[in-house]
Amino acid sequence: MRCAVQDGPQRVTTNGSSERPNAARLFDYYLGGAHNFAVDRALAEATIQQFPVAEMARTIRSFSRRVVRFCVEDLGIRQFLDLGSGIPTAGNVHEVAHSVDPSCHVVYVDHDPVTVAHSRTMLRDNLNAAIVQADINDVGTVLRDPETRRLIDFEKPVAVLMIGILPYVYDEPAGVVARYRAAMCEGSLLALTHLTRDVEPELVDKLVNLADGLDTPVVPRTKQDVEEFVCGLELLEPGLVLAANWRADGDLPGTSAAADASTYGAVGLICG
Repeated sequence: MRCAVQDGPQRVTTNGSSERPNAARLFDYYLGGAHNFAVDRALAEATIQQFPVAEMARTIRSFSRRVVRFCVEDLGIRQFLDLGSGIPTAGNVHEVAHSVDPSCHVVYVDHDPVTVAHSRTMLRDNLNAAIVQADINDVGTVLRDPETRRLIDFEKPVAVLMIGILPYVYDEPAGVVARYRAAMCEGSLLALTHLTRDVEPELVDKLVNLADGLDTPVVPRTKQDVEEFVCGLELLEPGLVLAANWRADGDLPGTSAAADASTYGAVGLICG
């Protein structure tokens, strides 16, 4: 849910143009953020009445926070590339990383100009965090961007985060993952989540139907599909599991077992 809705409520801006709900702002609202408009809140509340979409968003965000803390506190990784980041709202990567070490460098990547504009405003006073406007499928553009080159040294360990973005990659997602892995040195970390119908197909179908109203639909995948993305990595315990169960430590415990069962998560190291 990262792009504008095709149909639904519209908001008229001060310059007379209409503005539709934006998926990144919906996600922001689900997480309790403040970077959303009335039109986003109206649609978000309508979807919340239908299924536990906010809980699904919180499950993913909780996984991301646990991964970032683990990287900084346990592995000493100080560089993060967050692909398909959306708006860096409540509990974002740089907020978590900087709470441990303010010297951590964070590069967010998103293709949506509205999301990027919001994010640049949020990050304008932070020299150690930036956002790149690019399609994550265009790996070369992402890696060569001046902000990426300023903040990320790929000769040192980096954490590449693909949290919630791979369902939006339709063609050869394993190839996209592999191209980022090829740029990472030994000791780097790849963390990902992926929407799945394996456990809760009816719930996930509702999310898919909601996404069909956006200009970018989502593709759930099976555990076997996701295993292909992490093949060759040294998976950290407990391996490829439901994201809610990856080193769960009580951080934002799930209020919906069905929502917690909608997404896989895995964290792996690049080894020599």
